[in-house]
Amino acid sequence: MGGVIPELTRNHIHRLASAGKRADSRAPDEFRPLKIEKDFVKSAEGSARVHLGKTDVLVGIKMNQGEPYPDTPNKGVLITSAELIPMASPKFESGPPRENAIELARVVDRGIRETETVDMEKLCVEPGEKVWLMFLDLHILDYDGNLFDACSFGALGALTNTVVPASRFNGEDFKLEVEHYPVSITSVKIGSSIFQDPSLDEEMVADARLTVAIDENGNITAMQKGLSGSFTFDEVERVIELARIRGNEIRETIKG
Repeated sequence: MGGVIPELTRNHIHRLASAGKRADSRAPDEFRPLKIEKDFVKSAEGSARVHLGKTDVLVGIKMNQGEPYPDTPNKGVLITSAELIPMASPKFESGPPRENAIELARVVDRGIRETETVDMEKLCVEPGEKVWLMFLDLHILDYDGNLFDACSFGALGALTNTVVPASRFNGEDFKLEVEHYPVSITSVKIGSSIFQDPSLDEEMVADARLTVAIDENGNITAMQKGLSGSFTFDEVERVIELARIRGNEIRETIKG
């Protein structure tokens, strides 16, 4: 998600980071203000709008019936996509999904899938013939850093208010059951300092990025390393421990 940043700004962030400080005066493990509005789009089966600082994302879920994958004939299908529209940032371009949009969708999808957030067997209508297809769409409205976490929060929030429209197929609508609550927490390394919930400027000067999805039991369900720098083993352990602490707090906000 990188881009060009003025040298003066880059130097300023590095100078602050060397002292463990941030340009917006947050503590290293402090998130920006988080607001989650569920059921934001009435025409969707489930939705949530997330404001994480100035980052603004909208997540929508639509459902239909179709054929299962051959290797999972008794399970529903999850299809996650991300749209980075030019309106959200001058760094985004119109056209087919680019590498950063594909990575974003995969990170969010993996956190949900590997945690078994939803029991996909309950979305089977007729084994091998007909299952529910769940389309999870990530729409970026304003990009000011840390899309991984904002979209993860939005996806989980949308799932918690999704109603499966079975009445469209002569059945009875039912609420989607969320069985696990994976929360994605992203940290970046700038110099020797580690910061959670990076702002856009911090993302653009960071040496390395690590996103960790943690479930309600403290288990790691997914990890994604980004950028060209590296974390030491001790730093990875620290990032994971911070993710567990912060994840517990944010999980309650999402459930709320």
